[in-house]
Amino acid sequence: MRIVQSAEARILRQDCRRRGRRVRRVSMRYTLAIFDLDGTLADSFPWFLRHVNDVADHFGFRRIADDDIEPLRHAGVREILKQLDVPVWKLPMIARHMRQLKARHIAEIALFNGVNAMLRALYDGGVRLAMVSSDHEANARRQLGEANAALVAQFDCGAAIFGKAQKFRRVLKRAGVAPSRAIAIGDEVRDIEAARTAGIACGAVTWGYAAPAALRTHGPDMVFERMEEIAEGLLS
Repeated sequence: MRIVQSAEARILRQDCRRRGRRVRRVSMRYTLAIFDLDGTLADSFPWFLRHVNDVADHFGFRRIADDDIEPLRHAGVREILKQLDVPVWKLPMIARHMRQLKARHIAEIALFNGVNAMLRALYDGGVRLAMVSSDHEANARRQLGEANAALVAQFDCGAAIFGKAQKFRRVLKRAGVAPSRAIAIGDEVRDIEAARTAGIACGAVTWGYAAPAALRTHGPDMVFERMEEIAEGLLS
């Protein structure tokens, strides 16, 4: 597995050079990349849609109809909670239930294509990797797989729905990295908001939970439309 990943990463770096983007550690703007998991590295949105209405019935909030999906992808977290009639006091219980449910079905949720090569390219290029997720660390490690998890220097998991900024700050402190040298990469508006609160840059991926237009409205520092663009952008 490690040999395959290294070969993929080498090809990706060669592609960067062909495009005129030389991979030089000394020229990197960001030395720490903090990743979200669900919707960013793991393709969990289809799984979420299959199970969310059972969770809604269990906790007494509004079910999501097919016609609701796209409008909700354009909404912020507070607006989503309001539209689905989810009381804030129920959020910890819902989050705990979802983590337990995901643990039972984690084999159904694959990583997006290109994750292995992208993480290896960043690691080999000198970017330190961290993960901040609302999921359990055990789930995150299983999701990534042993080889990818070994590349991640820090896991700070179990984030509350509005608690990522605090975890970003903790990761920065542990890593000894200045905020100006770190970027958080996620797929939701709340990831952008948390990065801003923590004083770090934010990168938004367009293949996750939130609609690309909703992400761009909030002005992320970088927008990635393909997995390969993450390594290309951070290593250039």
